[in-house]
Amino acid sequence: MSGMSHLLFGLGLRKPHYGDFLDGDEPVAVDFVEVISENFMVPGGRPRDVLRRVRERHPVALHGVSMSVGSADGIDRDYLARLRLLVDDVDPLFVSDHLCWTRIEGFNSHDLLPLPYTEEALDVVCDNIAVAQDVLGREMLIENPSSYVAFDAPMTEWEFLDAMCARTGCGLLLDVNNIYVSATNHGFDAQAYLAGIPADRVAQIHLAGHSQGRTLLIDTHDRPVPPPVWTLYEAAIARLGPVATMIERDDDIPPLAELLDELQAARDMAGAHMRRAA
Repeated sequence: MSGMSHLLFGLGLRKPHYGDFLDGDEPVAVDFVEVISENFMVPGGRPRDVLRRVRERHPVALHGVSMSVGSADGIDRDYLARLRLLVDDVDPLFVSDHLCWTRIEGFNSHDLLPLPYTEEALDVVCDNIAVAQDVLGREMLIENPSSYVAFDAPMTEWEFLDAMCARTGCGLLLDVNNIYVSATNHGFDAQAYLAGIPADRVAQIHLAGHSQGRTLLIDTHDRPVPPPVWTLYEAAIARLGPVATMIERDDDIPPLAELLDELQAARDMAGAHMRRAA
């Protein structure tokens, strides 16, 4: 899944930067943009017009937050039907969602809730991913979560991800910040995590910042990528080779130029590794 054709660098498309992406004489210097799927799962109006116009200039990745692949109730078929319409319209570079559950008995928590890494949970997740991939007609990417509680379970998160990919054929969206946050919160080795994931299934990387809570790190996406996450990204590139990389920023959003500088740092780091490996 990795390779030179996937050495791409992108940004999350957020409202403060719509004008930069739509009104400039030249396209913004990114290889792709990523949007939150649910913000555009409407039949028309301004959101879809913005996405259509951005799509004329850039490939688009769709990143969901409400599929709830860990839900014991199964996948919401109406949700999948609406997502399929968006997929058909956009022809996205990637379609992704999170390893979590958000919904039970029709109630959506709007939080990415953690799973126990058990065989029973694996069965649920794999069945749901299979349904989603069948309806969408394409392979999905599943993102590793950040977590604040841990269950007593027979599998590590990376073992769970490996088994999930083997059973469903899905790919991975590897969030490096989430690895760092969860490793710090739960005391596991981030390097062991990188060593344990199926490298050939990783198609995309997320980079973001986090905040220090009272006792835990919180995945807030409201500040620049910090030095320890850059260090882990460098290790990830060494393990994975060139894969698509994206900077996420969802709050306290700076001018676009600042995010482009961060993205250039990722380009420089990946380029330096490729030159050393050549």
